[in-house]
Amino acid sequence: MYLTRHATPSGPRWARDGHYLPASFNLRLALELPAAAARELLAVLPAGEPATDPTLPPLEPEQEVWASGVTYLRSRDARMAESVVKDIYDLVYEAERPELFFKAAGWRVAGPGEPIRVRRDSAWNVPEPELVAVFTRTLEIVGYTAGNDVSSRSIEGANPLYLPQAKIYDGATALGPGIVIHEFAQSPALPIRLVIRRGDAVVFTGETSTAQMKRSPDDLVRWLGRELAFPWGGFLMTGTGIVPPDDFTLQPGDRVQITVGQLTLENLVI
Repeated sequence: MYLTRHATPSGPRWARDGHYLPASFNLRLALELPAAAARELLAVLPAGEPATDPTLPPLEPEQEVWASGVTYLRSRDARMAESVVKDIYDLVYEAERPELFFKAAGWRVAGPGEPIRVRRDSAWNVPEPELVAVFTRTLEIVGYTAGNDVSSRSIEGANPLYLPQAKIYDGATALGPGIVIHEFAQSPALPIRLVIRRGDAVVFTGETSTAQMKRSPDDLVRWLGRELAFPWGGFLMTGTGIVPPDDFTLQPGDRVQITVGQLTLENLVI
């Protein structure tokens, strides 16, 4: 099953496999349920006319996006290289407790084709392509989408306490184009690819796989929900394994294309 959210003349509307679901449906209704019941509901909802309107980010405005850090070895190495306080990233990579942080409220999230931004007070900015787990109120993963955790490496590298400023600002989060619904635990490793274009030139490409993750998405979601309630479900970025070289920074006009499994998310940097 594949869910998308669309901008129709009468307001946002969800679709399943390219056909509109009832106008009264919103994703909260499904994610308030346990995973098996959520999948069953999504499967039996009646679908109507083809969904031809532009796509929106695949979440409701009041839902939250959280993020994980240092879940791939490449991410640990890059964070240690950029930071003046290097050992903390090695420690969190080896620790039982993961790094988790708030990324965006749903209403701040960019969708496919919408612009993303780099901070004007940062000289070193990168996209971070990530598998994003979609989970229910009961902390069960029901599917995934693709995400871009746009980040300021210079701000975070100056002091780890600046992480919120490096990660949370207007235009720093993109999700989409839709949600693949299935039993995530039974999924094979998913390929992840990043392509950055500047004008007609490709200025960076990179590839990895979710098989390279040290921590599983299920484990990350369980840690996130230990002392936090998610009554409408939520979204968790599971970390990046692709890091551009130290001499690369995003520029306005760049186009960032992220592919996770069968999903491709593209955004213009402004």
